[in-house]
Amino acid sequence: MTDDPNASPGKILVGANADGVYSYLTLSVGNRHGLIAGATGGGKTVTLQKLAEGFSNAGTSVFLADVKGDLAGLSQPGQPRQAFVDRALEIGLAYAPDRFPTIFWDLFGEQGHPVRATISEMGPLLLARLLELNDVQEGVLNVVFRVADEQGLLLLDLKDLRAALTYVADNAGRLKTKYGNVAPATVGAIQRQLLVLESQGAESFFGEPALDIADFLRVDRDGRGVINILAADKLMRSPRLYATFLLWLLSELFEQLPEVGDLDKPKLVFFFDEAHLLFDDAPKALLTAIEQVVRLIRSKGVGVYFVTQNPLDVPDSVLGQLGNRVQHALRAFTPRDQKAVRAAAETFRQNPAFDTAEAILQLAVGEALVSMLDAKSAPQIVDRVLIAPPSARVGPITAEERAAALAQSPLRGKYDTPIDRESAFEVLQKRAEGHLNSAGAGPARADEPTQASAGGGIIGTIGGVVGGLFKRGNPKRMSTGELAVRSAVQSAARSIGTQIAKEVLRGVLGGISR
Repeated sequence: MTDDPNASPGKILVGANADGVYSYLTLSVGNRHGLIAGATGGGKTVTLQKLAEGFSNAGTSVFLADVKGDLAGLSQPGQPRQAFVDRALEIGLAYAPDRFPTIFWDLFGEQGHPVRATISEMGPLLLARLLELNDVQEGVLNVVFRVADEQGLLLLDLKDLRAALTYVADNAGRLKTKYGNVAPATVGAIQRQLLVLESQGAESFFGEPALDIADFLRVDRDGRGVINILAADKLMRSPRLYATFLLWLLSELFEQLPEVGDLDKPKLVFFFDEAHLLFDDAPKALLTAIEQVVRLIRSKGVGVYFVTQNPLDVPDSVLGQLGNRVQHALRAFTPRDQKAVRAAAETFRQNPAFDTAEAILQLAVGEALVSMLDAKSAPQIVDRVLIAPPSARVGPITAEERAAALAQSPLRGKYDTPIDRESAFEVLQKRAEGHLNSAGAGPARADEPTQASAGGGIIGTIGGVVGGLFKRGNPKRMSTGELAVRSAVQSAARSIGTQIAKEVLRGVLGGISR
């Protein structure tokens, strides 16, 4: 053993085998992605934390989703538990408590800085994939974005997108020659999909101020990479919203970060704990996007590490891209479990000193089979390793400790207050109100006839009856039926073009102004 294995240049200490041979993760291949797997209670979280600490010490920024709330302890000094002290001595180390620079995030803004993105940043392609729209629906969504762009309508949050969809539907006849047919049923289908997303809390995610990806790529004054911790305990109960966030974040990183090729160390490393929650019932678009990003984002200097109970939880198309592997114990109680053990054993480069499949069943807590890539990206022979103890606290933090960390955050105040500037919803609302005010004759006294009824006859009667359906002139307050009647009368006026239809419309608008 070396005197200080933690100080090995260009490497992260993982642990040591029974013969005192250390296992390392080589930083230059840290962007070749990785997998940490094993049954509950086997030590996956400790391994994740140890690797996150190593990347931070090397100056690499880290992002991790804290599903159970026990990774927040990275912000606090470690506690010299007897088990940790004994393990350190067992592999030739002196246990040294430490804390790491952390920034807490939360899509709901409750346990960290809010994370937001605008509808425009998400774009029609990602939204269509996320909402699982068909080709026709995706085409209509593209029309909405194009019309909004041409008319200077900012799409920032969900109410902006809903308003823009309604606007396009109301003006489908006028837009048809340029963009093609926009059926109300198609718009309604998109609105229903948005409702599903909104019911899971997406209203908190879409808006401003939007996240600046550069804020994930920070180092502290000592040159250590900041560990960004996303509070995901509540988020995991909203799988569609989590998929939205992940799909956007990975896409933004891929689009914004330049090609850098092979670096001495990654710029950013992602850890997705409880990855089975991510892949279970995930939209096909998300799985496709993750596969594409995992394949291509390596050249951007980004590494992605999945943490899960069973290697079979990760799709084969993604699993084949994960080069650095740590396998904790598995329990083979069912045929599927036995299949998982065999599958996990077959993915390693075999060690003649032991049977890999049997070893997986025999591993103790805090022990794992480790196979990392060497400097030439070739997988090393699998070894049975005692995982080194983390330096920071292992476990959750108190509400007071979290509040103190947020108060000292370098991003304090940047994202905490939402901004709702004038955008598509407000602009379209003003247009509708202005149109109604200019078209109507103004409120009439109870003893005076309206402009339409003053002419007498059936036209005034129709105008008064239909206009009386609308209690207020504000379209936002109209029911779906009221909006439909208004739209139908307007369409009649445009398509027929007769004086009678125009008089009907004038009567309706006069009724609205009342």
